[in-house]
Amino acid sequence: MSKFIITACLSVCLTAGYAQITLPAASPAATVAQQVGLGTVTVDYGRPSLKGRTMFGDRVPYGKVWRTGANKITDLTLSEPMTIEGKAVATGKYGLYSIPNADSFTFIINKDANAWGAYDYKAANDVIRLVVKSEKTAAKTETLTFEFVDLTPASAVLQMRWENTLVRLNIADDADSHVMAQIKEKTSAATVSTDTYYSAANYYLDTNRDLKQALVWANKVVEKSTEYWTYHLRAKILARSGNCKAARTDAQMSLDLAKKAGDDAYIKNNEKILEDCKL
Repeated sequence: MSKFIITACLSVCLTAGYAQITLPAASPAATVAQQVGLGTVTVDYGRPSLKGRTMFGDRVPYGKVWRTGANKITDLTLSEPMTIEGKAVATGKYGLYSIPNADSFTFIINKDANAWGAYDYKAANDVIRLVVKSEKTAAKTETLTFEFVDLTPASAVLQMRWENTLVRLNIADDADSHVMAQIKEKTSAATVSTDTYYSAANYYLDTNRDLKQALVWANKVVEKSTEYWTYHLRAKILARSGNCKAARTDAQMSLDLAKKAGDDAYIKNNEKILEDCKL
């Protein structure tokens, strides 16, 4: 009996000892996130490496559902409603499955973000499927990589690279409608701050909207704040409107103030208006 007890104790102790060993992950976890418009897109995934193996069409078979990474299913999280490849996807955390083929990928946005691999994949949980063309690259990517490229204020491309394959998903946020709603609400309030007028005027300028309305707001900004950046904003609107005489007056005022403040960027920007808006 005592031998049995000693043996059992040794077995438990050895098992406990092995359980405490922590090894580095063969496919380390990674997170990549990007602000897109007014929201954030986040991808959490495991990063397998080739290690001399052929992946697509071999270890990752064509025509079969893949976890789009290693270990648990790759997660795609949207903090705001977005469009992906032109299709609306609601705020939420999703599993990002895919089906590789020789010249295309089918990305599957699935409600289950907690599955381990593709073993528990259920088509009934699919939110949307997106078929995109894949590209062949001359350079080989050793480790699976997700990255955001081709950024604009309201869009980005989520790019996946591995082996000699490149796949892209176009993601966009309808930030414009949200901003316009904010502008309407805040400029109609009983009390409107200088910052609100400034932002509204600048947004109308940047998005090529009603310049007359932008000038009304810019005038209110200058009435409340005679800084070089406020004069510069109004100068840009006047120049875009074709009123070079008034634009030059404001640009010169902004230039003089910017020189006193030592702001090289505004000095150059005002000099450009004066150069472009010659009488």
